[in-house]
Amino acid sequence: MFKPQRDLIQRALEEDGAAFDVTTLSTVPEDAQSSATIIARQAGVVAGLSVAIETFLMLDERIVVELYVADGATVQPGEVIASLDGPARSLLSAERVALNFLGRLSGIATLTARCVQAIKGTSACILDTRKTTPGLRSLEKAAVQLGGAHNHRFGLHDGVLIKDNHIKAAGGVAQAVTAARRFAPHLLKIEVECETLSEVQEALQAAADVILLDNMEIAAMREAVTIIRQQAPRVLIEASGNIGSSMERLVAVAATGVDFISLGALTHSAPNFDFSLEFAPR
Repeated sequence: MFKPQRDLIQRALEEDGAAFDVTTLSTVPEDAQSSATIIARQAGVVAGLSVAIETFLMLDERIVVELYVADGATVQPGEVIASLDGPARSLLSAERVALNFLGRLSGIATLTARCVQAIKGTSACILDTRKTTPGLRSLEKAAVQLGGAHNHRFGLHDGVLIKDNHIKAAGGVAQAVTAARRFAPHLLKIEVECETLSEVQEALQAAADVILLDNMEIAAMREAVTIIRQQAPRVLIEASGNIGSSMERLVAVAATGVDFISLGALTHSAPNFDFSLEFAPR
């Protein structure tokens, strides 16, 4: 699930000054050995455990790790998810960076799982967006998958999404869609963002493959779904726009009959998951 991110981990360790941890170097003997456990302080879905462990090992390959769960596991408060044994200095100096990765990614997976569960039984599928932390996109999108949702396009290169400013710059919906069909590879679907019912009609007339209902009220969204289903049953329907602000709104949007709900909140507003590293007494 998580591809090696050694360059990213190295930059994070350097950013934190792990190689010259003045507190640890001044208080912990060089030959001190310690055992420690990583403990979940809340319930949720673990994501990024493999990245966290790689962080410890990159700082010191002498650290021995035992995992009790895998990425994607659901854990409870107080549950031990891993144990580590090795040089005390290395365990302390890698701790914050490792837990930062683990807490950030598990927070995303946990929020995602909550959203997926909230709309269970509807036909809607939860998607993420490109509203990710710069440099962490592949990790954050992997965390979304572990939470049970799906990825929208990874970047600007792997999908055509015509938004309001594209439409303005192209001179209209029809012009934008026509230009996209000439330029983009034929296997890419063309999606058009619509904020009004009149824009939905324009997108239908332009033969868009996917229509994105953005920032619509529930009643208007429901009407838009009816129009699209009647006129172009094969067109896929996505909803977006502040939907993650509450579970009530998420459930209401899913009930309109859309195919997809894209939530930027999964990656830009997920609360950090609380983990701690606890040293065993010697």
